[in-house]
Amino acid sequence: MSDFKIKFRGVRGSYPIANGNYLQYGGNTSCVEVHVNGHLIILDAGTGLIDTGNELMEKYISSGLNPQERTPIEATVLISHIHQDHIQGFTFFRPLHIPTSKINVFGNVSYSQTLADELAQLLFGKSFPLDLGDIAGNLNIHDITDTDGIILRHGSEPIIKRIETDEDKIPQGDDVLITCYRSYAHPQEGVIIYKIAYKDKTLVYATDKESYLGGDKKLANFARGCNVIIHDAQYTTEDYLNTFVPKQGYGHSTFDMALECQKQVGAQKLIFFHFDPTYDDNKLNIIKEHYKDLENAELAYEGLEIEL
Repeated sequence: MSDFKIKFRGVRGSYPIANGNYLQYGGNTSCVEVHVNGHLIILDAGTGLIDTGNELMEKYISSGLNPQERTPIEATVLISHIHQDHIQGFTFFRPLHIPTSKINVFGNVSYSQTLADELAQLLFGKSFPLDLGDIAGNLNIHDITDTDGIILRHGSEPIIKRIETDEDKIPQGDDVLITCYRSYAHPQEGVIIYKIAYKDKTLVYATDKESYLGGDKKLANFARGCNVIIHDAQYTTEDYLNTFVPKQGYGHSTFDMALECQKQVGAQKLIFFHFDPTYDDNKLNIIKEHYKDLENAELAYEGLEIEL
């Protein structure tokens, strides 16, 4: 069994879709599970998070006859930004409501507001029956910046360390190291790009970002040589340049922009991600056919699993 596995739970952008024409790729919004060296890392908390929580609850209940005997649920959740399609599933993540759960959430909103404050205002209180402070589980919400790294180590809480040198970006021993940087190629406050590294394997999660003329050099340096890059591909080039409703400036990339990024990064594998909600199975299959000759690139879909 692989010690570094990725599972896609939600691959849709903007808003979820419940429609018979979306069954092949799925209609849930952004959420990706990463199982690495015994740690569960969850990238974004879109509606795909709900199924993740339900499965974790099934395992939790089956692990013992009563709560005292059951294995606690532990997870690290990485929030790219707080637009609705990336946080919609958070309040319905059932492990949050179990007292023994240990959930650490990381992200960054702005220099004037904490992530906890923003989530409390957007998801709880007036918009949900509970306030953030009413959550039963052991929930810890952390703000991080480009100079922070997160170390996941068995037997301890996540460790936040300052990244100062190239040596600091290399995981030590059995540690899992998460690093990040904020891209401003997405309105309003930008988006956090994450890299998860374990031994000599790396995964980069680069959703909700638009490309630049000549490519995104900062991302190319950050993701250089990664095994897998999950990259925003919300639009076809035709839709992006549409004369009547152009998508330039919306903060999303095209499939071709994602391919150019893969080339500049030197990523072994590219996963197209965060599809426009108007792209049904037929549309995505046409796109898939267009890129069928690419050996190291494929479209994400709910349930897709990749081992590094």
